Amino acid sequence: MSGFAPEDLTQDAFLGGRFSIWQPKQGYRAGVDPVLLAASVPALPGQSVLELGCGAGAAILSLAARVPDLALVGLELQPDYADLAERNAAANGFAMTVYRADLAQMPAELRQRQFDHVIANPPYYREGAHSSARDTGRQIALGERTPLSGWIEAAARRLGPKGYLHVIQRADRLPELLAACQGRLGSIAVLPLAAREGRAPETIILRARKGGRAAFRLLAPLVMHEGESHRGDGDSYTMPVSRALRCGASLEW
Repeated sequence: MSGFAPEDLTQDAFLGGRFSIWQPKQGYRAGVDPVLLAASVPALPGQSVLELGCGAGAAILSLAARVPDLALVGLELQPDYADLAERNAAANGFAMTVYRADLAQMPAELRQRQFDHVIANPPYYREGAHSSARDTGRQIALGERTPLSGWIEAAARRLGPKGYLHVIQRADRLPELLAACQGRLGSIAVLPLAAREGRAPETIILRARKGGRAAFRLLAPLVMHEGESHRGDGDSYTMPVSRALRCGASLEW
């Protein structure tokens, strides 16, 4: 059972109701980003997936809801969120192992395993680069304690040959991600995410492969919303984004 009191949680549906998760009212709450991260992963039934910093499980369970028979493993620093991830997986009928540890100090059992896919949604802000959150869980989720290079190194070590890494991160931190992949991962492709047509991307999804040798690819931005500005009620998502968020469709690379 999670350390959160029942009255401090909400149960929220994802992928048009295909699964739901419990998450805290105050603290880090999953939104669009983990679902789009999951939609970018070309996983196949029977493969294994590790999520670094899995939180309450939104990303890895989004992937599991789209691709059947995956072997699911999460790593989460905060025990209360790790408890939620286990609870959420079980409630939705998924078998998932969650390790409670820092990615820089993985348990020996996890260090001995390799995976077909590693996914991660690392904190978007460098330590001290954003205002402090009142909630500790949100503060840890948004502000990094381990540098991005540490996340990439940990992911590369856990990937099997030809395994894929997918990371979602702020666009201005792409140079750090590319530098961290150097000598560890190849076949890098970057999908920018732009709020609207003509706007600069604020976030990106990076794909890299263990042992990959393909040339670097920078894809055209995925535009999130229709129109030049928000008008009226509704979310105005473009068709590819709406299908990923509502129907569990994959994103085309």
